Amino acid sequence: MRVAVFSTHAFDRQFFDAANLTRGHDLHYLEPRLAPATAALAAGAPVVCAFVNDVLNGEVLAQLAEGGTRLVALRSAGFNHVDVARARELRLTVARVPAYSPHAVAEHTVALILTLNRRIHRAYARVREGNFALDGLLGFDLSRRTAGVVGTGRIGAVVARILIGFGCRVLASDVAPSDECRALGVEYVPLDRLWAESDIVTLHAPLTPETRHLVDSRTIALMKRGVMIVNTSRGALVDAPALIAGLKTGHIGFLGLDVYEEEEQLFFADHSADVIQDDVFARLLTFPNVVITAHQAFFTEDALRAIAETTLDNVSAFDQGRQSGNEL
Repeated sequence: MRVAVFSTHAFDRQFFDAANLTRGHDLHYLEPRLAPATAALAAGAPVVCAFVNDVLNGEVLAQLAEGGTRLVALRSAGFNHVDVARARELRLTVARVPAYSPHAVAEHTVALILTLNRRIHRAYARVREGNFALDGLLGFDLSRRTAGVVGTGRIGAVVARILIGFGCRVLASDVAPSDECRALGVEYVPLDRLWAESDIVTLHAPLTPETRHLVDSRTIALMKRGVMIVNTSRGALVDAPALIAGLKTGHIGFLGLDVYEEEEQLFFADHSADVIQDDVFARLLTFPNVVITAHQAFFTEDALRAIAETTLDNVSAFDQGRQSGNEL
């Protein structure tokens, strides 16, 4: 099938071309992000492949349907950027990649925890400048610390397992507690107790109306002074201005972000010669105890291979008139 692939990068071509050798679809790579102004580029393509920061609101979906698109193949697990109800009205099938590599995101989460704790980012910069002083680089043992894992799906469960391996006491909150996590020794508690008792809070919940700004000024106030907060899930799980307020007072001691609520105007592009117009994001960059990566937690060879293969398998299933099991 003809597939219009939006938001294409070199790494997308590499892994999609390899996966397509045995699937034989007609892939048309497009660098622009899918949005109302670019949706017309998909005209004539029965399949549109979209990434996490592409716009799939009612307006865009209507344009795609009018142009002949019948399948929206997401190359992501999250689908909060899709107007699913409107897609159904337009008889558009939407399929996603529900699980590509939970280990990729989980391991990046722990990398952020270790970087923040041991000030690896600051130590690296110092040594390159010939500064070998240890002042300001003091960390703490993860062993015997309490880590709160919010969301114990595939990714959160792997994070919990790794943290238990470090010797952490792990608390968790999830609407559907995991028997696997319980067997590892994870203790499920109400969210307010998790906020209050955790030295480290790591977020792995999906973005829904109920979880939007799950971490805000109220919940931060419940946390321990000096708490570490890490978010590798969805940017809107946290209220960024509230994080800034917590960092300024010292209530938040460490912050690690791989996602940002307004990231679509920033991430996946080179803005090194530009002035950042987002004042909230620019303020976050000024704190020495904040580490931000640009939505790269998923970015491993294993994950990209799985994403490409599952996405194209979803396309093949649709072409053959059958269900892949990944439809929304």
